[in-house]
Amino acid sequence: MSCILNIDTSTNVCSVAVSQDGACIFSKEDHDGPNHAVILGTFVDEAMSFADSHAIPLDAVAISQGPGSYTGLRIGASMAKGICFGQDLKLISVPTLELMTVPVLLREEVEEGALLCPMIDADTYKEYLDRGPVYFFGNGAEKCMEVINHPNARLIKGVEPLAKWMYPLAERRIAQEKFEDVAYFVPFYLKDFV
Repeated sequence: MSCILNIDTSTNVCSVAVSQDGACIFSKEDHDGPNHAVILGTFVDEAMSFADSHAIPLDAVAISQGPGSYTGLRIGASMAKGICFGQDLKLISVPTLELMTVPVLLREEVEEGALLCPMIDADTYKEYLDRGPVYFFGNGAEKCMEVINHPNARLIKGVEPLAKWMYPLAERRIAQEKFEDVAYFVPFYLKDFV
C-alpha cells in the first residue's frame, strides 16, 4: 500500500488528509469557506509535517479533478502540482462525483439495485425514479428535493466531497498505475481553456 496526501477543494469545503494502507491517518477540514486560498497551504503543511513526524514517506498526491468550483479546483490543482514537482511524487486525480459516493457506500444502507446520484447542481431524474430507488446527496440535492415528489426519491444529508474519503479511489488508481502528467494536468472541465 501507499501513503497518499489527499486534497479536495471542489466545493466550499477545503479538506486535506493523509492515508496509509487503506486508512485515513490525518484529516483537516474547513466548512466555513470558500477559504481555499487562505487555508489550503496551512492544511497541507500540517499534513506533511504529520507524515514527516511519523517517518512516513509520501508516495503520491491525490486531487479532486471536478466537477466543482472553478477557482477551488485551480487552487487545489496548483498546490498538488507544486508538491509533486517539489517532492518528485506521482499525481492522481479523482472525479469529485465519484469521491462523493465513498461515504455513502461506507456508511449508509443502500438498497440493492439503487442508483446513487451525487449532485453539485440540482437536476431531475424521473426516468430513473420510475425504475427504483434513487439516493440524492451533495449540496445540490436538498434544493432538488424541493421539486422532486416521488416515492423512490431518497435524500442523504451531509455528504460532501472530502479528502478523508479519497483514499480508496486514489489507492485503486495507484494499483492501476493511472497517474496524471504533473506538467500538463488541469481539472476536468478546465481542459477546454488550455
